[in-house]
Amino acid sequence: MTLRSRLAKGTALALAILPASAMAQTIDATEAAAMRAQIAALKAQVDRLEARLNGAGTTTPTAAPMPPAATTPMAVAAASSPKAEQSTSIGWKGGPVFTRGDASFHVKGRIQYDAGLLMTPAGVNDRAKGYSNELRRLRLGGEGKLGAGFGYKLELELSDNSVELVDTFITYEKGPWLVTLGNHNSFQSLDELISDTGGAVMERAAFTDAFGFERRLGLSAQYRSGILLAQAGVFSDSADSLTNASDGANGGDENNSFSVDGRVVLAPKLGETQLHFAASGHWRDLQRLGEAPQRYRQRAYLHSANSRFLSTPPILAERETSYGLEFAGERGPLWWVGEAHWLRAVRPGLSDPTFFGGYGEVGYVFTGESRGYKNGIFGVVKPDSPVGSGGWGALQATVRYDYLSLNDKGIVGGTQNGVIAALVWTPIEYVRFNLNYAHLAYTDAAITAGGRRDYSVDVLGWRAELDF
Repeated sequence: MTLRSRLAKGTALALAILPASAMAQTIDATEAAAMRAQIAALKAQVDRLEARLNGAGTTTPTAAPMPPAATTPMAVAAASSPKAEQSTSIGWKGGPVFTRGDASFHVKGRIQYDAGLLMTPAGVNDRAKGYSNELRRLRLGGEGKLGAGFGYKLELELSDNSVELVDTFITYEKGPWLVTLGNHNSFQSLDELISDTGGAVMERAAFTDAFGFERRLGLSAQYRSGILLAQAGVFSDSADSLTNASDGANGGDENNSFSVDGRVVLAPKLGETQLHFAASGHWRDLQRLGEAPQRYRQRAYLHSANSRFLSTPPILAERETSYGLEFAGERGPLWWVGEAHWLRAVRPGLSDPTFFGGYGEVGYVFTGESRGYKNGIFGVVKPDSPVGSGGWGALQATVRYDYLSLNDKGIVGGTQNGVIAALVWTPIEYVRFNLNYAHLAYTDAAITAGGRRDYSVDVLGWRAELDF
């Protein structure tokens, strides 16, 4: 019996079994008889209808079309369930980017091949002069998000014939706050924070190496709102230094140095002009590292020419304090940057020398693109018309003045006045070719030239790089 027949028969039976005594109280006998006749006729019709429906049940009815699976209530509930299976999409950003819900993984890599020519006066007797080349950086790693505000980055680099940890950290981001734990940069300087593939010249300012700027293991917090960016953290030493198992002051097992570092940036925008004002401060207690002499030194621009033309004598310092000022701006294809940084080495029982470094640069992208500015640093020029798409890429030029003085309070490490000119061609995104010329004038150089310590050198360098 079908549902329809059951409903019809049930209705008729319910009317048929109404108590006669109840009806008798409200209607007379004539009306009751008429009603009973009507009920009997209705019952007969229901019986005939049921017979007809039973006969039709021997044929196969045509099923009503079901709604698409994706629109059925069950499918909608399954799709909205947090346990529903999610598909993984694959994108491309120089390397594959895997995305699944709120989680992602971006494969990252970097190759830099450097070569150069260091031209010195005839009296300089050092192996650094002449031609040199190297695989400057070979880096591989990945970064991404895990969902719920958590993220990560892990990079290994082959540099100076050793494998080092570069950016290796986990992050948590919520609203304007970003917390980072691991091996990362401690906010020392704009030039140091800009990626080495985003810099306008091949090598960073001389003071960044001389003062020992590097990534260190630590915990930091960043707050960003409107034009304000504030960064601060507590750091120990680089991850590679801490894994050194040797004994002594320089051994990782005995390295208990720590620092407190911070940086504040104001980045107002006036029409089409992006401005950048920043100040940073750094205090580092060397602890057991202070038992071994510290040296502040720098190459003649080229990293592949490893001799240090500027170098202080060994200094027994127990602490370092430093601070820096930054000013920069960008308007379309034009940009300008200026930085100054002071470092004081605190020596027990002796006067404390203060070393100074700074630079100023102006650059322009001839093909009209801009470097871009975000989160307190400049980005990378991306060609609007890359090679292979009807264009010839992006071409930019930079002129930089680079100064460093390691002379103070009886310490003589030398001074540098350098002028650097650079051309960078970016044929397609992620690929760059860099050509640099530097003229460096030294006084009190650590390497003599026929007994002279005041002279000039010229440098020609070039780099090919792939970064994704």
